[in-house]
Amino acid sequence: MVDALKEPFALEYIDLPEPDDDEVLVEIAGVGICHTDLASKDGIVDAPFPTVLGHEGAGVVVQVGRRVCKVAPGDHVVLAPAFDGTCPQCVSGQPMYCDNFAALNFQTDPHGRRAKRTHGEAHLKYFGQSSFAHYALANERNTVKVRKDVPIKLLGPLGCGIQTGAGTVMNGIRPQAGSSIAVLGMGAVGLAAIMAAQVCGCATLIAIDLVESRLDIARSLGATHLINTRSVDDLSAAIRAIAPHGVDAIVDAAGVAALIGNALGGLAIRGQLALVAVPSSAGKALELPWFNLLLAGQSVQGYVEGNSIPDIFIPQLVDLYLQGRFPFDRLITSYPFNDINQAVADQLSGKTIKAVLEMQH
Repeated sequence: MVDALKEPFALEYIDLPEPDDDEVLVEIAGVGICHTDLASKDGIVDAPFPTVLGHEGAGVVVQVGRRVCKVAPGDHVVLAPAFDGTCPQCVSGQPMYCDNFAALNFQTDPHGRRAKRTHGEAHLKYFGQSSFAHYALANERNTVKVRKDVPIKLLGPLGCGIQTGAGTVMNGIRPQAGSSIAVLGMGAVGLAAIMAAQVCGCATLIAIDLVESRLDIARSLGATHLINTRSVDDLSAAIRAIAPHGVDAIVDAAGVAALIGNALGGLAIRGQLALVAVPSSAGKALELPWFNLLLAGQSVQGYVEGNSIPDIFIPQLVDLYLQGRFPFDRLITSYPFNDINQAVADQLSGKTIKAVLEMQH
């Protein structure tokens, strides 16, 4: 629970409403901490207060509404972002670009759900789930059934950060085998992109960060080359020293405008810059070399949740994990739910790549 803007997380008992006809009540086993949770808490991304945040939840279904047929009590599920299922984007197979994505996920929907608390009410359904809680109320649409032979407490980050990095590569860029890619920022999203690029067969896979330990992890996950930005004066030249014609794609998972600008000179003709990271402020501008981009036929594209159809993509990632080809669990550090503020501090400091809160029921 967060009572007000920039307040720390606090534990509190609340009363969840009964599931509506199309809703699912999930007992949360584990929930990842995402940068977007913290951006909402601190006002970078709008959200109402008081509120229950959390949007990388995974757990077991305990109750379903009368019209729910996709899942049943006892099913293991990962909770994904909300979408309305009826707008042109949803019906054309792009639910992460839903016309009502902002209203449904950032709790601005006037018909949004609320929970009773000791003093008043708290907003629910952050990203369609509000999973910083022992129990979360989701919609059938954003509840993804997964196989039961994987520890469910690990799977929450597949609902946002991990699918964002992996999906940007696998569903968005779709690199050809033997192609080249550079990834800016070796947090959970960037490292997921590294793993996905290896699955796709990229021959040149450049990891870029300023923390040596994270670059070491990137190498162990498939990066063929490492660039520490503390050690180079010209990032574009450093990229072209590895890929003389430039890389076919650059994925920005760092959200630092100057870093993007310094890397763009390393992008190949007809290459793509993929924007994934949330900027430091919602109105932050990004300056691009207009004429150079035009002459080189380069493109810049934003990706939300990795262009994922969660019901298809999340189970695919679980299968790849079980095959040993997508070891996202190596990014996770587990914390007891009560230690949420310590987990946040460790993730912000870089001590932890992906914090996952485990519930003790």
